[in-house]
Amino acid sequence: MRKFIILAFILLTVGLQAQHRIQLTDSAQIQLVTCTQGEQVWSKYGHSGIRVVDPAKNLDIVFNYGIFDLMSDDFYIKFVKGETYYQLGIESYPHFLSFYRSIGRRIYWQELNLTPAQKQRIVDALMVNYQPENRYYLYNFVFDNCATRPYHLIKNALQDSIISTYKGFEGTDFRPAISHYTGPNSWVDFGINMVFGSRANTAMTNEQRLFLPEELMNYFAHATLSDGTPLVIRQDIGAFDPVKVPWYANCWLGIVAFAILMTLLSYYDRRRQRLTWGVDVLLGIIYLILIAIVIFLTFFSCHPLVGFNWRLLLFPIIHLCARLVYFVRR
Repeated sequence: MRKFIILAFILLTVGLQAQHRIQLTDSAQIQLVTCTQGEQVWSKYGHSGIRVVDPAKNLDIVFNYGIFDLMSDDFYIKFVKGETYYQLGIESYPHFLSFYRSIGRRIYWQELNLTPAQKQRIVDALMVNYQPENRYYLYNFVFDNCATRPYHLIKNALQDSIISTYKGFEGTDFRPAISHYTGPNSWVDFGINMVFGSRANTAMTNEQRLFLPEELMNYFAHATLSDGTPLVIRQDIGAFDPVKVPWYANCWLGIVAFAILMTLLSYYDRRRQRLTWGVDVLLGIIYLILIAIVIFLTFFSCHPLVGFNWRLLLFPIIHLCARLVYFVRR
């Protein structure tokens, strides 16, 4: 299915690959489009793109910095190492809209209040980025992604300051902001926090928090230029759906269940006067693998927030404490 989507994307964009410049007319619009979150881990934070509409030229396309191929060679190894290259793609907006609606994700839009010269600078910069030698970029989840790229491109093309009254996650640590979209106390949230180190506890600056598409959307909605001109002239936006974690999917319920099971196993082993070594060996191997992964990510990957934290030792400590039941004197 993924290969089919990629093939369709290529067929839809092949007609624009040879085009070096799009000359806009006075009726053209530039929009920031924001897609709500999806079910997959990489889509839980939403998505951003830049839409270019020019009715006089029958043009309605989206510049999408979020194109990647799950089926490419060593994708998961590269992803773990932080060496995943994304690319800028161009596709028709109707196709873009149809695809996201088909997977249950809403699309919001904001028409930017720009002069013809500013619109042309944005499109020219996008087309330069789309050239084969510039199209690929080293993706970074928090510092260089599908939201930060449109923001910096628009800001540079404006040749002006963007001032927003929207505070959102400004001054908030990376960790709780990310947890907001994965679902606090979900297993995904626990897993991400398990490999995030102390840097994830640093406060985000005004621009750093804009790696989150919803933050960027709301930032633009409350933004003006240096002379007080609103950045957005028209918009259709809304809030992302709050993440709901079912009670049975709460990670702490699973952690408590693990502690109870290990304690019961220790009582059982104590009654029969023999340890179930297979369980200890298997869990020990899992702990060592997890620690090795975090050490590898800390010293050999490009991920900026990865590092050691106490969550990595939680299960080994619970395991050890539960096993002490076997050795306590009667």
